[in-house]
Amino acid sequence: MRALLLAFALLLATGSAFAQAATDPTPLTFTSPAEEKRFHALISELRCVMCQNQSLAESNAQIAVDLRREVLELMRKGKDDTEIKEFLVARYGEFVLYRPQVESKTWLLWFGPAVVLLAGGLVVVGAVRRRSRNTTPTADERNEEQEW
Repeated sequence: MRALLLAFALLLATGSAFAQAATDPTPLTFTSPAEEKRFHALISELRCVMCQNQSLAESNAQIAVDLRREVLELMRKGKDDTEIKEFLVARYGEFVLYRPQVESKTWLLWFGPAVVLLAGGLVVVGAVRRRSRNTTPTADERNEEQEW
């Protein structure tokens, strides 16, 4: 029983050590409010490559911390937002962008939901028309159904 409790205590201790390792030890410093505003706008548009669906601004993963530092370094080297995004796409693929460019390989991503919605609407309209055509009784049928 003691061994089990000791193993559990060690597991908890190592878990908290890993959680602390992912925090940013030194916060980023900005040279101007404009730089800070641009930085936050840019990292909110970029996805953490390790997390499920978090931006670089939201994620606490170590790779997100590293990418935030790299984005700031690229900004200070004079790169504009488009160049920074292209750099990250070249390294990590289109997944890193929340809003990928409309290209031949991403048109389904952009327009696929509208196509599916339109196709579903056409199916519903067709089903309603077919049902209304089949269930509308003629004048003779209506007279025969009435009981006087």
